Amino acid sequence: MDIPQGYKQTELGIIPEDWEIVNLGSVAKINGRIGFRGYTTADLVGVGQGAYTIGGKHITNMVLDLHDAEYISWQKYYESPEIMVRKGDIVFAQRGTLGKSAFIVNDIGPATINPSLVLINKIKCDNEYLSYWLQCDKIVEYICSINSQTSIPMITQNQIEHIPVVLSRIKAEQQAIAEALGDIDGLIATLNKKIAKKRLIKQGAMSQLLTGKKRLPGFSGPWMERKLGAISHIKTGSCNGDQAVDNGKYPFFVRSQKVYAIDSYSYDGEAILVPGEGGIGSIFHYINGKFDYHQRVYKISDFADNVCGKYIFFYMSRYFGEYALSLTVKATVDSLRLPTFEEFVICMPLNIEEQQAIATILNDMDKEIDDLEAQRDKYRLLKSGMMQKLLTGQIRLKIK
Repeated sequence: MDIPQGYKQTELGIIPEDWEIVNLGSVAKINGRIGFRGYTTADLVGVGQGAYTIGGKHITNMVLDLHDAEYISWQKYYESPEIMVRKGDIVFAQRGTLGKSAFIVNDIGPATINPSLVLINKIKCDNEYLSYWLQCDKIVEYICSINSQTSIPMITQNQIEHIPVVLSRIKAEQQAIAEALGDIDGLIATLNKKIAKKRLIKQGAMSQLLTGKKRLPGFSGPWMERKLGAISHIKTGSCNGDQAVDNGKYPFFVRSQKVYAIDSYSYDGEAILVPGEGGIGSIFHYINGKFDYHQRVYKISDFADNVCGKYIFFYMSRYFGEYALSLTVKATVDSLRLPTFEEFVICMPLNIEEQQAIATILNDMDKEIDDLEAQRDKYRLLKSGMMQKLLTGQIRLKIK
């Protein structure tokens, strides 16, 4: 392949001649809790009584979510000043969810890291640029290639220090790249907030509409309670997971949120599909058409004449999980049996038109959320392409 003028070939591909490749350890300090004083559950304190302790589970799409973070005592916090998290730092997963990282944009208050993370600070290049570089595809692939392949995936602090970093020698160019990627991250964050708000609104609407606490205009008739087994037919499929095919003609429902494809169908009509194992109480599919389904997936179909299947779908998606968990002393349910479905009680209007009206409102809310999620996913795809081009200098930005 011809190398464009002004570019050079490197072990990380073609980059501009005025850019360089350095080791992460040469442009930042990497500190981890391994080697510093550890802590035990005895050092954990109540909410607000100490400093946040951050782990890999708190990182999603380069952003921290500390709503369920634990707190470590002030004594333990001050024992390890090298891993006190501050604005402008980067937290990076070296164990478990390898390579996940987050840039600390704002002051989050006193915080430290648990042994699954390292703290990257004292950064000599642009902090935000470096945070994006650590999330680019090249580095994700690199980290996977040096994984220790132990039962718990991990890389050493020394390996982290030797992660290659592609840099423009001009810091203003690093900042311009970070700003461009930050702008699209801002759009994604705005959409995420809208999606979260819409979901909360939908949850509130479900609690009101599916219980009769709020009635729709024009409806005032009685409600009833019916067991699911009395208003529908419930059975499991006969297919195995390995019967899925690429580009199959019909939807194939298995024990996951993802819908696969298959070239056969065993049912044609309105149905709700719920896995009997895995994701108990959190996975519900609705379809009206031809499909097939796994032997551990329950099909709820052939609804009674005065029953709206889509209403049942929304009611189950809101209340069935709580019901299933109430039947066990464990925190999770390993599998569901037919009687669990048959005995589930549905609260519903006697008038099918009211059921349909409620289902239409909730379906419209779902469509709004789906549209926002599709828009967000397009921005995420755009960001991925931008990172590939900008972080390697394939596209250069004008420096202000």
